[in-house]
Amino acid sequence: MAARRALHFVFKVGNRFQTARFYRDVLGMKVLRHEEFEEGCKAACNGPYDGKWSKTMVGFGPEDDHFVAELTYNYGVGDYKLGNDFMGITLASSQAVSNARKLEWPLTEVAEGVFETEAPGGYKFYLQNRSLPQSDPVLKVTLAVSDLQKSLNYWCNLLGMKIYEKDEEKQRALLGYADNQCKLELQGVKGGVDHAAAFGRIAFSCPQKEDGHEICFVGDEAFRELSKMDPEGSKLLDDAMAADKSDEWFAKHNKPKASG
Repeated sequence: MAARRALHFVFKVGNRFQTARFYRDVLGMKVLRHEEFEEGCKAACNGPYDGKWSKTMVGFGPEDDHFVAELTYNYGVGDYKLGNDFMGITLASSQAVSNARKLEWPLTEVAEGVFETEAPGGYKFYLQNRSLPQSDPVLKVTLAVSDLQKSLNYWCNLLGMKIYEKDEEKQRALLGYADNQCKLELQGVKGGVDHAAAFGRIAFSCPQKEDGHEICFVGDEAFRELSKMDPEGSKLLDDAMAADKSDEWFAKHNKPKASG
């Protein structure tokens, strides 16, 4: 199972300008690729929407050895209702903490040296105030589950993940495929898991040769070719944002953008 790896998490974003500012200027990530699409994805990559949309991949390095974020923007949709499924991404970066303070981006210290902040749309991030590790700064993605043991059976027995930590009392477990990869943390919650309209998906790759979360497995070899960094990615995103006049159109017609 060592050849398997965590790839990215998909976020639906309503404010592309502020989202780009958060990932680039606060977290310090780079735009790896940016693509524009005229109609909805048949695989529902952009959610249940048929119109124009864009996909932007951002991360601290190439997807070959970094866990990254996929930012999905649907033109005309201004916000999405959050559920309780996505509980946060934890990363190690004293630079991100410094950037947030400099830009006056809200930070709350929730433990010694650990700061909680939010990306536009309400997605939580936890910043550890320490130097960037030699491997991926993104340490873990935390998802809510309604039945921890059932979820462990699924992720471990079926998908082959290793349990790194398990706390029955706190109803949490830390899983992964390799020591130097981003981990998946499962947190038990009372009641059902509500994905709401903002629901995302987590993607993994594996070589060619019952939890409720949407998981995307892709062929490792083909994905490495598809996911090569585009040096023009940041410029393409900036150009697309500059050409996006949807906010002005809605303001001119005194109409609010739709909610997802």
